[in-house]
Amino acid sequence: MDTQFLEKKYPFLIKYFKSGVENPKKNIAHCILFYGTDLQAQYDLALEVARLLNCTGDRSPECSCLNCNWIRNNQHPAVLTISKVDNKSPNDVSKTVISIDQARTIKNDLLVTSEYHRVLIFCDKDKDGNILGLNENNFQEPTANALLKTFEEPPLNTTFFFLTKDKTDMLSTIISRAQCFFVPSTLKDNRDFAIVKDTMDGYLELNRNKVLDLYDKMYSLTKENDSGEILNQIQNYMAELLKNALDNHILKLKLIKDINAVEHAKDELRLNMNIQTILENLAFALVLDR
Repeated sequence: MDTQFLEKKYPFLIKYFKSGVENPKKNIAHCILFYGTDLQAQYDLALEVARLLNCTGDRSPECSCLNCNWIRNNQHPAVLTISKVDNKSPNDVSKTVISIDQARTIKNDLLVTSEYHRVLIFCDKDKDGNILGLNENNFQEPTANALLKTFEEPPLNTTFFFLTKDKTDMLSTIISRAQCFFVPSTLKDNRDFAIVKDTMDGYLELNRNKVLDLYDKMYSLTKENDSGEILNQIQNYMAELLKNALDNHILKLKLIKDINAVEHAKDELRLNMNIQTILENLAFALVLDR
Protein backbone atom coordinates (compact mmCIF):
# COMPACT_ATOMS: atom_id res chain seq x y z
CA MET A 1 0.00 0.00 0.00
CA ASP A 2 1.59 3.25 -1.20
CA THR A 3 -0.10 6.05 0.77
CA GLN A 4 1.52 8.86 -1.21
CA PHE A 5 0.41 7.26 -4.49
CA LEU A 6 -3.16 6.98 -3.18
CA GLU A 7 -3.16 10.64 -2.12
CA LYS A 8 -1.98 11.64 -5.58
CA LYS A 9 -4.35 9.38 -7.50
CA TYR A 10 -7.43 9.80 -5.29
CA PRO A 11 -7.09 13.24 -3.66
CA PHE A 12 -10.85 13.76 -3.30
CA LEU A 13 -11.49 10.37 -1.66
CA ILE A 14 -8.50 10.63 0.66
CA LYS A 15 -9.44 14.19 1.66
CA TYR A 16 -13.06 13.17 2.22
CA PHE A 17 -12.23 10.23 4.49
CA LYS A 18 -9.44 12.08 6.28
CA SER A 19 -11.76 14.97 7.15
CA GLY A 20 -14.34 12.50 8.42
CA VAL A 21 -11.78 10.67 10.54
CA GLU A 22 -10.44 13.91 11.99
CA ASN A 23 -13.92 15.06 12.94
CA PRO A 24 -14.27 14.78 16.75
CA LYS A 25 -17.26 12.46 16.20
CA LYS A 26 -15.42 10.43 13.52
CA ASN A 27 -18.01 11.37 10.93
CA ILE A 28 -17.55 8.35 8.66
CA ALA A 29 -20.14 5.84 7.48
CA HIS A 30 -20.05 2.43 9.12
CA CYS A 31 -20.77 0.67 5.80
CA ILE A 32 -18.82 1.76 2.70
CA LEU A 33 -19.06 0.23 -0.77
CA PHE A 34 -16.34 0.79 -3.37
CA TYR A 35 -17.02 -0.13 -7.00
CA GLY A 36 -14.97 -0.06 -10.22
CA THR A 37 -12.67 -2.28 -12.23
CA ASP A 38 -9.51 -1.73 -10.15
CA LEU A 39 -10.16 -3.98 -7.15
CA GLN A 40 -6.62 -3.69 -5.80
CA ALA A 41 -6.97 0.10 -5.64
CA GLN A 42 -10.23 -0.34 -3.74
CA TYR A 43 -8.52 -2.67 -1.26
CA ASP A 44 -5.61 -0.27 -0.79
CA LEU A 45 -8.02 2.61 -0.19
CA ALA A 46 -9.88 0.57 2.43
CA LEU A 47 -6.57 -0.16 4.16
CA GLU A 48 -5.65 3.52 4.05
CA VAL A 49 -8.93 4.50 5.71
CA ALA A 50 -8.28 1.79 8.31
CA ARG A 51 -4.83 3.31 8.89
CA LEU A 52 -6.30 6.80 9.34
CA LEU A 53 -8.87 5.43 11.79
CA ASN A 54 -6.27 3.62 13.90
CA CYS A 55 -3.23 5.92 13.64
CA THR A 56 -1.89 7.09 17.02
CA GLY A 57 0.52 9.56 15.37
CA ASP A 58 -0.15 12.48 13.05
CA ARG A 59 -1.93 10.43 10.31
CA SER A 60 0.68 11.54 7.77
CA PRO A 61 1.73 9.17 4.98
CA GLU A 62 5.09 8.79 6.73
CA CYS A 63 3.69 7.95 10.19
CA SER A 64 5.49 4.96 11.67
CA CYS A 65 3.34 4.31 14.74
CA LEU A 66 2.68 0.66 15.56
CA ASN A 67 -0.84 0.69 14.11
CA CYS A 68 0.29 2.25 10.82
CA ASN A 69 3.10 -0.28 10.44
CA TRP A 70 0.78 -3.17 11.22
CA ILE A 71 -1.74 -2.04 8.62
CA ARG A 72 0.89 -1.41 5.95
CA ASN A 73 2.06 -5.00 6.48
CA ASN A 74 -1.52 -6.31 6.63
CA GLN A 75 -0.93 -7.61 10.16
CA HIS A 76 -3.29 -5.50 12.27
CA PRO A 77 -5.40 -7.63 14.64
CA ALA A 78 -8.50 -5.48 14.11
CA VAL A 79 -8.24 -4.90 10.33
CA LEU A 80 -9.46 -8.09 8.69
CA THR A 81 -10.03 -9.28 5.14
CA ILE A 82 -13.21 -11.34 4.79
CA SER A 83 -13.23 -13.51 1.67
CA LYS A 84 -13.80 -17.10 0.65
CA VAL A 85 -10.19 -17.87 1.63
CA ASP A 86 -9.51 -15.41 4.47
CA ASN A 87 -10.54 -15.66 8.11
CA LYS A 88 -12.23 -19.03 7.95
CA SER A 89 -12.22 -21.58 10.76
CA PRO A 90 -10.46 -24.92 10.09
CA ASN A 91 -13.87 -26.63 10.17
CA ASP A 92 -15.38 -24.39 7.49
CA VAL A 93 -15.47 -26.55 4.35
CA SER A 94 -16.93 -23.90 2.03
CA LYS A 95 -14.51 -23.13 -0.80
CA THR A 96 -16.23 -20.67 -3.12
CA VAL A 97 -18.25 -18.35 -0.86
CA ILE A 98 -18.10 -16.18 2.21
CA SER A 99 -19.96 -18.57 4.47
CA ILE A 100 -22.65 -18.35 7.12
CA ASP A 101 -20.07 -19.79 9.55
CA GLN A 102 -17.90 -16.74 8.86
CA ALA A 103 -20.91 -14.49 9.48
CA ARG A 104 -21.50 -16.15 12.87
CA THR A 105 -17.82 -15.77 13.79
CA ILE A 106 -17.87 -12.07 12.84
CA LYS A 107 -20.96 -11.44 14.97
CA ASN A 108 -19.43 -13.24 17.96
CA ASP A 109 -16.07 -11.49 17.62
CA LEU A 110 -17.75 -8.08 17.50
CA LEU A 111 -19.38 -8.75 20.86
CA VAL A 112 -15.94 -8.43 22.44
CA THR A 113 -14.84 -4.84 22.98
CA SER A 114 -11.66 -3.65 21.28
CA GLU A 115 -9.22 -0.84 21.90
CA TYR A 116 -8.87 -0.41 18.11
CA HIS A 117 -11.21 0.82 15.40
CA ARG A 118 -12.20 -2.45 13.74
CA VAL A 119 -12.31 -2.53 9.94
CA LEU A 120 -13.63 -5.55 8.03
CA ILE A 121 -12.96 -5.59 4.28
CA PHE A 122 -15.30 -7.90 2.34
CA CYS A 123 -13.98 -8.98 -1.07
CA ASP A 124 -13.21 -12.02 -3.20
CA LYS A 125 -9.85 -13.51 -4.17
CA ASP A 126 -8.59 -15.81 -6.89
CA LYS A 127 -6.32 -18.82 -6.36
CA ASP A 128 -3.25 -16.56 -6.59
CA GLY A 129 -4.51 -14.17 -3.93
CA ASN A 130 -5.46 -11.35 -6.30
CA ILE A 131 -8.31 -9.14 -5.09
CA LEU A 132 -11.61 -9.70 -6.89
CA GLY A 133 -15.05 -8.19 -6.48
CA LEU A 134 -18.03 -9.37 -4.49
CA ASN A 135 -21.09 -10.64 -6.30
CA GLU A 136 -24.20 -12.68 -5.54
CA ASN A 137 -22.28 -15.91 -6.16
CA ASN A 138 -19.46 -15.43 -3.65
CA PHE A 139 -21.41 -13.28 -1.13
CA GLN A 140 -24.79 -14.92 -1.10
CA GLU A 141 -28.06 -13.71 0.35
CA PRO A 142 -28.19 -16.08 3.38
CA THR A 143 -24.75 -14.88 4.53
CA ALA A 144 -25.58 -11.23 3.93
CA ASN A 145 -28.90 -11.60 5.74
CA ALA A 146 -27.12 -13.12 8.74
CA LEU A 147 -25.10 -9.90 9.01
CA LEU A 148 -27.70 -7.28 8.10
CA LYS A 149 -28.51 -6.28 11.68
CA THR A 150 -24.79 -6.02 12.42
CA PHE A 151 -24.35 -3.78 9.36
CA GLU A 152 -27.29 -1.62 10.46
CA GLU A 153 -26.28 -1.33 14.11
CA PRO A 154 -22.56 -2.11 14.37
CA PRO A 155 -20.64 -1.90 17.62
CA LEU A 156 -18.87 1.37 18.36
CA ASN A 157 -15.73 2.01 16.28
CA THR A 158 -16.50 -0.57 13.59
CA THR A 159 -16.45 0.01 9.81
CA PHE A 160 -17.33 -2.42 7.01
CA PHE A 161 -16.01 -2.14 3.45
CA PHE A 162 -17.49 -3.96 0.46
CA LEU A 163 -15.46 -4.17 -2.76
CA THR A 164 -17.18 -4.92 -6.06
CA LYS A 165 -16.76 -4.43 -9.78
CA ASP A 166 -20.24 -3.06 -10.33
CA LYS A 167 -22.97 -2.04 -7.92
CA THR A 168 -25.38 -4.30 -9.81
CA ASP A 169 -23.29 -7.28 -8.69
CA MET A 170 -24.23 -6.59 -5.08
CA LEU A 171 -27.36 -7.48 -3.17
CA SER A 172 -29.72 -4.52 -2.88
CA THR A 173 -29.86 -5.04 0.89
CA ILE A 174 -26.15 -4.22 1.08
CA ILE A 175 -26.31 -1.25 -1.31
CA SER A 176 -29.16 0.31 0.68
CA ARG A 177 -27.09 0.21 3.87
CA ALA A 178 -23.80 1.45 2.42
CA GLN A 179 -22.34 4.75 1.30
CA CYS A 180 -21.15 4.08 -2.26
CA PHE A 181 -18.03 5.47 -3.96
CA PHE A 182 -16.81 4.90 -7.52
CA VAL A 183 -13.06 4.21 -7.57
CA PRO A 184 -11.44 5.01 -10.96
CA SER A 185 -8.91 2.52 -12.25
CA THR A 186 -5.19 3.15 -11.78
CA LEU A 187 -4.40 0.48 -14.36
CA LYS A 188 -3.29 1.22 -17.88
CA ASP A 189 -5.90 0.30 -20.47
CA ASN A 190 -4.55 -2.93 -21.91
CA ARG A 191 -6.28 -3.90 -25.13
CA ASP A 192 -3.70 -6.42 -26.30
CA PHE A 193 -4.93 -9.53 -28.13
CA ALA A 194 -1.75 -10.69 -29.86
CA ILE A 195 -1.80 -14.16 -28.28
CA VAL A 196 -5.33 -14.99 -29.43
CA LYS A 197 -5.48 -13.19 -32.78
CA ASP A 198 -4.65 -16.18 -34.99
CA THR A 199 -7.05 -18.40 -33.06
CA MET A 200 -9.96 -15.96 -33.15
CA ASP A 201 -9.53 -14.61 -36.69
CA GLY A 202 -12.60 -15.66 -38.69
CA TYR A 203 -14.48 -17.14 -35.73
CA LEU A 204 -17.63 -15.25 -36.76
CA GLU A 205 -17.79 -17.27 -40.00
CA LEU A 206 -17.18 -20.71 -38.46
CA ASN A 207 -19.66 -23.48 -39.30
CA ARG A 208 -21.27 -25.48 -36.53
CA ASN A 209 -19.08 -28.49 -37.27
CA LYS A 210 -16.01 -26.38 -36.40
CA VAL A 211 -17.01 -25.58 -32.83
CA LEU A 212 -14.70 -28.22 -31.33
CA ASP A 213 -11.84 -26.97 -33.50
CA LEU A 214 -12.26 -23.54 -31.93
CA TYR A 215 -12.33 -25.12 -28.47
CA ASP A 216 -9.13 -27.08 -29.19
CA LYS A 217 -7.33 -23.93 -30.34
CA MET A 218 -8.45 -21.90 -27.31
CA TYR A 219 -7.55 -24.66 -24.89
CA SER A 220 -4.09 -25.10 -26.44
CA LEU A 221 -3.39 -21.42 -25.69
CA THR A 222 -3.97 -22.01 -21.97
CA LYS A 223 -1.22 -24.64 -21.80
CA GLU A 224 1.47 -21.96 -22.08
CA ASN A 225 -0.46 -18.85 -20.97
CA ASP A 226 -2.58 -17.82 -17.99
CA SER A 227 -6.22 -18.78 -18.57
CA GLY A 228 -7.49 -15.43 -17.29
CA GLU A 229 -5.20 -13.56 -19.67
CA ILE A 230 -6.45 -15.65 -22.62
CA LEU A 231 -10.06 -14.76 -21.79
CA ASN A 232 -9.11 -11.10 -21.38
CA GLN A 233 -7.43 -11.07 -24.78
CA ILE A 234 -10.39 -12.79 -26.43
CA GLN A 235 -12.59 -10.05 -25.01
CA ASN A 236 -10.14 -7.39 -26.22
CA TYR A 237 -10.19 -8.95 -29.70
CA MET A 238 -13.98 -8.76 -29.78
CA ALA A 239 -13.95 -5.19 -28.49
CA GLU A 240 -11.68 -4.22 -31.37
CA LEU A 241 -14.08 -5.86 -33.86
CA LEU A 242 -16.96 -4.02 -32.22
CA LYS A 243 -15.14 -0.69 -32.54
CA ASN A 244 -14.74 -1.29 -36.28
CA ALA A 245 -18.26 -2.62 -36.89
CA LEU A 246 -19.42 0.86 -37.99
CA ASP A 247 -23.14 0.76 -38.85
CA ASN A 248 -23.53 -3.03 -38.97
CA HIS A 249 -26.19 -3.31 -36.25
CA ILE A 250 -26.55 -7.11 -36.48
CA LEU A 251 -22.80 -7.62 -36.12
CA LYS A 252 -22.67 -5.24 -33.16
CA LEU A 253 -25.39 -7.20 -31.37
CA LYS A 254 -23.56 -10.46 -32.02
CA LEU A 255 -20.27 -9.07 -30.72
CA ILE A 256 -21.90 -7.63 -27.60
CA LYS A 257 -23.45 -11.04 -26.93
CA ASP A 258 -20.07 -12.70 -27.45
CA ILE A 259 -18.31 -10.24 -25.12
CA ASN A 260 -20.90 -11.08 -22.46
CA ALA A 261 -20.30 -14.79 -23.07
CA VAL A 262 -16.58 -14.28 -22.39
CA GLU A 263 -17.43 -12.29 -19.24
CA HIS A 264 -19.51 -15.26 -18.09
CA ALA A 265 -16.53 -17.54 -18.77
CA LYS A 266 -14.36 -15.23 -16.63
CA ASP A 267 -16.90 -15.49 -13.82
CA GLU A 268 -16.75 -19.28 -14.08
CA LEU A 269 -12.96 -19.15 -13.91
CA ARG A 270 -13.17 -17.07 -10.71
CA LEU A 271 -15.32 -19.86 -9.27
CA ASN A 272 -12.47 -22.29 -10.03
CA MET A 273 -14.43 -24.26 -12.63
CA ASN A 274 -12.45 -26.57 -14.89
CA ILE A 275 -10.92 -24.54 -17.73
CA GLN A 276 -11.73 -27.22 -20.31
CA THR A 277 -15.42 -27.06 -19.41
CA ILE A 278 -15.34 -23.27 -19.44
CA LEU A 279 -13.78 -23.08 -22.90
CA GLU A 280 -16.00 -25.80 -24.35
CA ASN A 281 -19.10 -23.91 -23.16
CA LEU A 282 -17.65 -20.69 -24.55
CA ALA A 283 -16.91 -22.21 -27.95
CA PHE A 284 -20.48 -23.46 -28.26
CA ALA A 285 -21.83 -20.06 -27.20
CA LEU A 286 -19.71 -18.25 -29.81
CA VAL A 287 -20.40 -20.53 -32.75
CA LEU A 288 -23.88 -21.96 -32.17
CA ASP A 289 -25.66 -19.00 -30.55
CA ARG A 290 -26.24 -16.94 -33.69
